[in-house]
Amino acid sequence: MAEKSENHDRRIDYVEFNVADIAAAKAFYGSAFGWRFTDYGPNYCEFDDGRLKGGFTDFGPVRPGGPLVVVYANDLEEVLTSVERAGGTICRPITDFPGGRRFHFLDRDGYELAVWATA
Repeated sequence: MAEKSENHDRRIDYVEFNVADIAAAKAFYGSAFGWRFTDYGPNYCEFDDGRLKGGFTDFGPVRPGGPLVVVYANDLEEVLTSVERAGGTICRPITDFPGGRRFHFLDRDGYELAVWATA
C-alpha cells in the first residue's frame, strides 16, 4: 500500500453495506471514525468520511464476509481504542505487514474491516 498523507486518516474508498439497523450502524461508525450521515428515507443513509461517500441500506440481508474494506489511520492505536469504545470487536490484533501495521475488527453486523498505518 502506498504511503498516505494526513488527509487519508480514517478514510476508505466507496462501499455499501446492507445492515440490520441503520441507526445502530450510524452510531457505530460515527463514534468509531467520526463519519457524517445524510438520510435518504427510512431505508438508505449515505455516509461521508470527508473524502468518500458510501451507503448503509436495509433493503437486503446482512452479508458479513464481503470484500475487506481497509481504513487508513495516522494513529493505529488510537483508532483501535475508538473502534472498541464504539462496540467493535477486534478479531486480529495489530500486526506488521510489508509497508505498515494493521488490525482487523468486526462491526455490530459482523462485517470485517481492517485499519492500517504506515510503519
